[in-house]
Amino acid sequence: MSYARPANTPAARRLRVRVRGAVQGVGFRPFVHDLAARMRLKGFVKNHAEGVLLEVQGTGVSAFLDALYLETPPLARVEALEIEELPPRECGDFAILDSVGGRTQTRIIPDAAVCEACLNDLFDPTSRFHRYPFVTCTHCGPRFTLTHRLPYDRAQTSMAPFAMCDGCARDYRNPSNRRFHAEPVACPACGPTLSLAPEEIAAALLAGKIVAVKGIGGFHLMCDARNESAVNELRRRKARDAKPFAIMVANVASVGKVADATDAEMTLLQTAARPIVLMNRRDDVAPGVAPRLGRIGVMLAYTPLHHLIFHAAAGAPTGKEWRVAPHDLALVATSANVGGDPIVKDNDEAQARLASIADIIVTHDREIVTRVDDSVMTVVDGAPAFLRRARGFVPEPIDLGADGPCVVGAGAHLKATVTVTRRREAFVSQHIGDLSAGAAARYYYETTRRLLDLLDVEPEILACDLHPDYLSTRWAEEQARPLIRIQHHAAHLAAVLAEHQVTEPALGLALDGHGLGADGGSWGGELMRLDGHIWRRLGGLSPLPAPGGDRAAREPWRMGVGALAKLGRLDAVPRIFADEPRACEMAQLMSAGYAPPATSSLGRLFDAAAALLGVCARQNYEAQAAMEMESLVATPRVLANGFRLTRTELDFTPLLDAFACGRVAQREGAELFHGTIVEGLAQFAAAAARNHSIDIIALGGGCMMNRVLAEGVTQRLRALGLRALLARQLPPNDGGLSFGQAAMARAGVTNSPKADLISCA
Repeated sequence: MSYARPANTPAARRLRVRVRGAVQGVGFRPFVHDLAARMRLKGFVKNHAEGVLLEVQGTGVSAFLDALYLETPPLARVEALEIEELPPRECGDFAILDSVGGRTQTRIIPDAAVCEACLNDLFDPTSRFHRYPFVTCTHCGPRFTLTHRLPYDRAQTSMAPFAMCDGCARDYRNPSNRRFHAEPVACPACGPTLSLAPEEIAAALLAGKIVAVKGIGGFHLMCDARNESAVNELRRRKARDAKPFAIMVANVASVGKVADATDAEMTLLQTAARPIVLMNRRDDVAPGVAPRLGRIGVMLAYTPLHHLIFHAAAGAPTGKEWRVAPHDLALVATSANVGGDPIVKDNDEAQARLASIADIIVTHDREIVTRVDDSVMTVVDGAPAFLRRARGFVPEPIDLGADGPCVVGAGAHLKATVTVTRRREAFVSQHIGDLSAGAAARYYYETTRRLLDLLDVEPEILACDLHPDYLSTRWAEEQARPLIRIQHHAAHLAAVLAEHQVTEPALGLALDGHGLGADGGSWGGELMRLDGHIWRRLGGLSPLPAPGGDRAAREPWRMGVGALAKLGRLDAVPRIFADEPRACEMAQLMSAGYAPPATSSLGRLFDAAAALLGVCARQNYEAQAAMEMESLVATPRVLANGFRLTRTELDFTPLLDAFACGRVAQREGAELFHGTIVEGLAQFAAAAARNHSIDIIALGGGCMMNRVLAEGVTQRLRALGLRALLARQLPPNDGGLSFGQAAMARAGVTNSPKADLISCA
């Protein structure tokens, strides 16, 4: 960010400054007030529809401008200063004025973990915030999840019903207090209340109970992560047979009891967003937390209530030492939902839907305006990457590099999100999930309308997937707006290129489980060229039969049978799939001439390999087979002659043939699979790069959530002299698809007079 200073003028100057960025709800006005007071400047500051507006007068305005950008509060981010010279005039001391409305061009910042200063208050017996589970200040706490509309003022949030007591009002009005204009400020005398004491919550958890706890963006289901019986009971009640649970620990010192974290993972874990971070597991947690997986998701306690629970479980120690000492207790903390529905956020909803799962339901009387799950992240190739983007990051925008029309990207059907663009920014919603369930569909509509309302925009163009049966597609078709249909895998790659602000021609590998191809087929292992809104498929993985169609994604044995059919080795089905009686039936059908649909999906190739190796024949959750395969890998290695390559097709049947012999152990097979896939993909992309004289390769799609694969392909392409781009600001899976749709639609409208010029060649 830069600004042009006005030409030199007399010593006493008056400037009007418009500040854009994340500057509302973060203590920016108090910061400006303090800065002006220190420099003995006069004027005012106030929230404005476009951010913060201030006027400053005196002899030190140049130093003031430098400090305005360099010394911002912890959660603030200044992206632009617009400066206008004004004639000096008589005015009083610097003041904070009431907010100004108008068409909104600012934004709400994401929710943030409780800060150290508030934790000091929380455990200080002399503080009026002692043991108060809703303590907060301008540097921490909920923002997005409690805001109805902008500008961000208390009356526009779910704190409006709680009138401040005299003590909170004094803090709120005191410019030297860190709660100065902290909209959620409250204390036991005037604020929200909890339905159950933290001591009782901790006692129930230690006794093996399952507790539903209302948090910032919804309810968590919690139990003792060391108690296998409690973990298994939670799985039974939640009908979640194997999908991994996340773990919450008290502090940084406690991480080592459950996981072996790298420095990069520890740094990511401690950011203000407090995401769940994947790291190598240790044996101190119940095996049922993440069955057959080598990594677990870990997060730090991030609300005052979380810290109170750990404090009570530790025996309510005094002093501060316990806050940095290792704790034995680790908690499963998973989103409170049922059957793929959205996370539960309301008290009545919790009583109705969670009573059959939780032994105790803990509520409070502060409304959660927007439901938001925990974010999930990992470290890939030395940098953070998203697996799910939600709490702590939404609704932070992504810079598109240039202004453009307001476009809504409707997203996908699984891992759905919505993207709304405003000027040069793209706002991607929180993770919504699988739109098959009715409750998720309502959440999708609610999220879309809320995002448009918060941004105060009306869409000029909509973009959706080619698939006609996606709920997101049907929603887009109903909006009576110009609509552009974007091919699934082109959108995956466009998302990666747009976040990196790549505008020149680029190549890409789009690797996932399924997406409707332009030919009506099932794609998922595609090599493409993109040039703005124009894309072209250059080639892909050699298709495999997918017996049963969509069922093959849930039952990898079907892909195994399909692979054997392609190899001409259906006679091996009784030996490899002796425990799957329907496998022999399918083999007989295929021998008799049944030709199932084919897919070029890398996700289904993972399933075929996992089935042939005996790793996973049936999946209890999406990508289970691939995740269990990844967990087996210590060192990837390449099978000699394990793939065949032409200009338009990459064929891994030689690799599958090696597995069909039955002489390859699971770990050896997983390592050969990953290493050979990496080498084949890198050679496929490198050959296209030479043919097209392009050195940029975008890597997108859900398979890029596999760290071994993502790092392997990235590093191999780099060794071949190419520039590989991974998704960094969004997940590479369908969670980033809406962003790619919006980016392609904007490019098409900008560069073509008619919206229907989006290529699907």
